[in-house]
Amino acid sequence: METKYKYRWDQTRQYPLIETERLILRGFAVEDASDVQHLAGDKAIASMTLRIPHPYEDGVAEKWIGTHRGKFEQGELVNFAITELKQGYLIGATGLTINKEYENAELGYWIGTPFWNNGYCTEAAKAVLRYGFEELKLQRIYAHHFKRNSASGRVMQAIGMLYEGRLRKHIKKENMFEDLEAYGILKTDYDSAKKG
Repeated sequence: METKYKYRWDQTRQYPLIETERLILRGFAVEDASDVQHLAGDKAIASMTLRIPHPYEDGVAEKWIGTHRGKFEQGELVNFAITELKQGYLIGATGLTINKEYENAELGYWIGTPFWNNGYCTEAAKAVLRYGFEELKLQRIYAHHFKRNSASGRVMQAIGMLYEGRLRKHIKKENMFEDLEAYGILKTDYDSAKKG
């Protein structure tokens, strides 16, 4: 059964906007910075993601949000604030880092710990996958997770990504080398699953 997905161009923010069953995915605004700092600043989030620092210092969220517009306009990145549909509070973030030359993108996401185990990440990631294939016309979307973060792997599996292998001791986080589990999905895989 197809899940709810409404895509439109947000004239106010000059950014894509996606509505799902329970969520609105929209562009970040500087007003989101304190919520980003609070949610992403949780040690549990930072320890499972490559680029989120801990402690999450003042000004880091504003700087991060400030990079979105230019990279979006250059076709390199689209980052969405994951917000609750009715009340609008911030839940997390998701997005695509785009390689235009190869028509692919890397999917990334995080969900604030108060909102874990509600299916929000899967719902948001599924919508971003659809946006990547249907709106951006990508041919491949891929993602990685730390081997010890099996919950992230379950999200990748739930949205139809296939396991592609392990990159052993591929990155270093907090002075520890981490194995990365690699997943990917092709446009043809996505189309086949949609028909089935």
